Amino acid sequence: MKILIIHGPNLNMLGKREKSIYGDKTLDKIDALLKKEARALDMEVATFQSNHEGALVDFIQEQSGSAQGIIINPGALTHYGLSLRDALTDSKLPVIEVHLSNIYRREEWRAKSVIAPVATGQITGLGWKGYVIALHVLAGGPQFKSGG
Repeated sequence: MKILIIHGPNLNMLGKREKSIYGDKTLDKIDALLKKEARALDMEVATFQSNHEGALVDFIQEQSGSAQGIIINPGALTHYGLSLRDALTDSKLPVIEVHLSNIYRREEWRAKSVIAPVATGQITGLGWKGYVIALHVLAGGPQFKSGG
């Protein structure tokens, strides 16, 4: 099972920016942890980060045919990334939207996601562990099967 893990704008600055909000782990460290967890789940992950919406759309279009799910932290594109939303919809894959901080406890504008209506689910406020939880959900462990 292959999962696409997509990081949007400014996530390349993790570990340097607003550590009290986003934590002190770098994106490289988070990706390494996810790759290790994926191996333990007998899964493969393809990680990608860009500060450009078109590059994220291109990645989804190029990779979605060989994947079984998407985990995405759209960053600021959460609020206005309509072409990103369309690419996620067109992929026809289960999508889990992840945010490191609790977007509902911050500025009011952060609580509006154009991605959420096309996502299977959303994990917010659990830091880097939200990505790991999303990976387990997509792996379909017994605690995450429908109805359970």
